[in-house]
Amino acid sequence: MADIFGLLLPFFGLILIGFVAAKITRQPAEALGWLNTFIAYAALPALFFKLVSRTPIEQLTRVDFIAADLAATYGVFVLIFAIGYFVRRNTLADCTIQGFAGAYGNIGYMGPGLALLVLGDAAAVPVALIVCFENALHFVVAPTMMAIAGGDKRSIGRLAFDVFRKVIFHPFIVSTALGFAVAALAIDTPLVLQRLVDYLAQAAAPCALFAMGVTLALRPLKRIPVEIGYIVPAKLLLHPLVVYLVLAGIGNFEPVWIYSAVLLASLPTATNVFVLGQLYGVWQERASATILVTTLLSVASVSLVLYVVKSGALPANLFP
Repeated sequence: MADIFGLLLPFFGLILIGFVAAKITRQPAEALGWLNTFIAYAALPALFFKLVSRTPIEQLTRVDFIAADLAATYGVFVLIFAIGYFVRRNTLADCTIQGFAGAYGNIGYMGPGLALLVLGDAAAVPVALIVCFENALHFVVAPTMMAIAGGDKRSIGRLAFDVFRKVIFHPFIVSTALGFAVAALAIDTPLVLQRLVDYLAQAAAPCALFAMGVTLALRPLKRIPVEIGYIVPAKLLLHPLVVYLVLAGIGNFEPVWIYSAVLLASLPTATNVFVLGQLYGVWQERASATILVTTLLSVASVSLVLYVVKSGALPANLFP
């Protein structure tokens, strides 16, 4: 267990440094804009391009893995949505954000750095696939659900076009697609380009984690929703459990692929959930509270997941 904490403490330490820096300097939220731009449009895309472009193409076409991971994630989404809608009697828009709070982990900012640190380079491909395809589907589901709820006033045609454009031109998607192309065509990238990509990729995890800490500090905990009582355990415990049961139940994947998916599923609620709530004017403060609480508790829950993974207690095939 000491080894696990040794891996996690520097990782979460970067978040803490960002949090403390924000509290001390008291910079406005707008001051974070260019750092977020660098992370989203340069550092993380470079990391995803690097991971994918240097991988044999046959490993990048695992449709079964992608489908299984998405099915598990959206199984949790549907469960949280159903509880909010049928039990709590919340609005469809509120339930949508709640569903994302329980199923949309911080896979972009936290996932690649942590998975590669813990599981090594073999985790690169499953991590890149999960980040790419989960984000793409989230970008489709969120506006679609909000349109059904009446919170999006765009016409069906305009909505479809905007969603398509957002998915196709998102830097994560573009960089991953370019990586696919380079891998498929076996293109040797020039050394100078490789060095630039490496420099940017190395900056991805530190910058993203620091920015995450700053973001948490700038959103103080004002209101703890009742829903947090079941959303938090669903995100931190149920989500990774469901992902494991689905992937290991199928039993057709390398252990490191399963462990990568479980680790990413165990991550706290993504800051993008607050952005979605803010965009549509629903469940904003409560989304912020959920992000803060899941991030704090994830120090313990992710440690538990890592311990189980590293101890070899999770068989890669439940039905040998």
